[in-house]
Amino acid sequence: MTNMLPDHVGWRLWSASRAWQAEFAAAMRASGHVWFSEGRAALLGHVARNGTRQSTLIERAGISKQAVQQLLDGLEEEGIVERIADASDRRGKFVRYTQKGLAALRDGDRIKQEIEKRYRLHIGERRFAALMDALRALEANDGQHSERQADSSQ
Repeated sequence: MTNMLPDHVGWRLWSASRAWQAEFAAAMRASGHVWFSEGRAALLGHVARNGTRQSTLIERAGISKQAVQQLLDGLEEEGIVERIADASDRRGKFVRYTQKGLAALRDGDRIKQEIEKRYRLHIGERRFAALMDALRALEANDGQHSERQADSSQ
């Protein structure tokens, strides 16, 4: 008797996401961004190109305030981001990209397009378009599901 786990969408999404993240991180490091890691990428994904309040990063990142602080300390030491006084909250900090950080974003954009191009070649344009449509639909449905849950708990 085999004890096989079910093949389900959650596993497939997680597995594909992990493979994409690993490929992206390796390509970023190969492009000269040796400071780049998946953990740092997870935080940087919440920093808008024109900057973000540090308190907003703490809310969005889903990790402790101390962990966000440590990641920002490292990114600041590497010259990727800088923290400045938040004009809208004198006690707060505003996190923005440095020129080095913006250059990394441009490389990241290029690398993402290269990965996407390989995916398109691998599964074909029609299947890739269908995949993107399906992911957008799931994302839109998740927002509606969250709103319904919030409404039902009130």
